[in-house]
Amino acid sequence: MSGAIDRRAALCALAGAGALTWAGAGTAAVRKPAKGSVYDRSIVIDAQGAFGEFDSKADPDAPPSPAFIAKMRASGVTAISMTMGEVGNGPERYVSTLQNIAQVASGMASDPQNFLLIQKAADLAEAKRSGRIGIILNTQDTTALETDLKRVKALKDVGIRIIQLTYNKRNLCGDGSLERANAGISDFGRQVIAEINKADVLLDLSHGGQRTIAEAIAETKVSPAITHTGCRDLVDLPRNVWDRELKALADKGGVVGIYFMPFLRPSGQPHAEDVIRHLEHAVNVCGEDHVGLGTDGLSGAITVDDAYRDMQKKFFERRQAAGIAAPGEAADVFNFVPEYNGPRHFEALAMDLSKRGWSDARIEKVLGANFARLFTEVWKG
Repeated sequence: MSGAIDRRAALCALAGAGALTWAGAGTAAVRKPAKGSVYDRSIVIDAQGAFGEFDSKADPDAPPSPAFIAKMRASGVTAISMTMGEVGNGPERYVSTLQNIAQVASGMASDPQNFLLIQKAADLAEAKRSGRIGIILNTQDTTALETDLKRVKALKDVGIRIIQLTYNKRNLCGDGSLERANAGISDFGRQVIAEINKADVLLDLSHGGQRTIAEAIAETKVSPAITHTGCRDLVDLPRNVWDRELKALADKGGVVGIYFMPFLRPSGQPHAEDVIRHLEHAVNVCGEDHVGLGTDGLSGAITVDDAYRDMQKKFFERRQAAGIAAPGEAADVFNFVPEYNGPRHFEALAMDLSKRGWSDARIEKVLGANFARLFTEVWKG
């Protein structure tokens, strides 16, 4: 690879996770944060996203351009958690996950002046200090484990720092958010949670069914996360989480990340006011020490054209055919928030929150300090 992280690898990783998302029309201006601003001094973390941009006129197999890398380094984003491997039940999930990890890790290793693989919490401070782009590796399913508990430690050894228990459908660990039975976690799932705790890896309960989330929070001995979701008491869609589970997560020391996804409203295109409404609700339920951001989208800006619209339609149809499209998804609803488009989307959000009277301290926590605290506690370093 001649550049840093292969853009195709990043996009494929997200596509496999059922979260191939792009930003919307109207690219936000790229500018250096005001010196001394809350955004400038914050550790900024996207707890679920992907490094990359989408342009229908660009070669999808080409690595990220130097210009895009420069934009991301100037964006103020400290770290992005990216999904490795595929989601859902299927063959060779472990092998494909290892291959994806090797590809992305190799790309970062070949460009150390621009990228830093986040392996311990102290790496976040180093990424911030050096201005490099921190990448955290995660899996959005436990299907790669198959029936081998030892693979939890094996995945950690090759760089995985966050493991999500289920995706939208049922796996060996428990029921996902789209399973009508809502059967909760299995005995094997309890064993997997114990192994995740033992390995000092963060347990992620995003995409879980209601009972799966509730039972896993009770089962884990270490603070968990829900890295990308919305508030179900505001919008009753299955990818969102009820207040009682959000409160239980906070009581266990965990952090919930609010996403930039269609599920923030009952139907149609989500906008900035939807993100803010869910953030404020989550803070009211969980407290300001337990809320962060996990966009579930790409870090770069996207020009929405006919090619993009066609790709979104085909993407939705593939998910629908696979049975993993969630209520709220649609062929003509884009997985982005138009007002928060491009590398500086978190700065735009921070400015909006400040206008609403949020204190700098609260904004700093939500931008990344809360997830940084959780990573420090779970990763033990």
